[in-house]
Amino acid sequence: MVQVIQAEKVTLYDLVKKFKLRRSEDEQFFQEWQGELPELTDGERQRLDRVKQSYLNLIMRPMLEDMVKMVVLSPLLDLAGFYLPPFYSQSEESVEIVEQDEEVVIRGKIDVLVLQDRFWVIVIESKRAGLSLEPGIPQALAYMLASPQPEKPLFGLVTNGSNFIFLKMIQQEVPLYALSDEFTLRRGNDSYTVLGILKRLSQLFIQKNE
Repeated sequence: MVQVIQAEKVTLYDLVKKFKLRRSEDEQFFQEWQGELPELTDGERQRLDRVKQSYLNLIMRPMLEDMVKMVVLSPLLDLAGFYLPPFYSQSEESVEIVEQDEEVVIRGKIDVLVLQDRFWVIVIESKRAGLSLEPGIPQALAYMLASPQPEKPLFGLVTNGSNFIFLKMIQQEVPLYALSDEFTLRRGNDSYTVLGILKRLSQLFIQKNE
């Protein structure tokens, strides 16, 4: 009998056991979030400061995923150029991954999906503001395993509006992944760094397709 697991309930243990997912211990595996990042303009910094002020004002009351996407994610994706060609975005995209022996199926919907020529560039799983990012990590990794082009690196971002973690996955014989440090709006304004990483990823994919 086929076991169906909803993506929001999937655990890292499920992915390790059923799909042989492994975390890379190689410090060179995920360099894209490290080192010198693209410079931000004064205008971009002012926009991000306003995003933080808006978030801190709204967080005084419970803020659900839709508000997280509207207030925090949308400005970041806009400033990083993910709303411009050659990228395009979809929301609430349904995905399904099946274990090799077809005994386990994981189903779910991605909150925001940014694509380039059918290549999934970045998967974003937003969580209710104030919640831990930990449950969103296996959910995002499960979606990334469903990439139609597994031979290419895939990047993800999990955020609850104030905290951010980037992910990278390469699917070889054994799918490998790694995580960035965690960034937060509550410590200065790490959204500067988050935008810098997003801009680097945007530039990386554009350069590879020129």
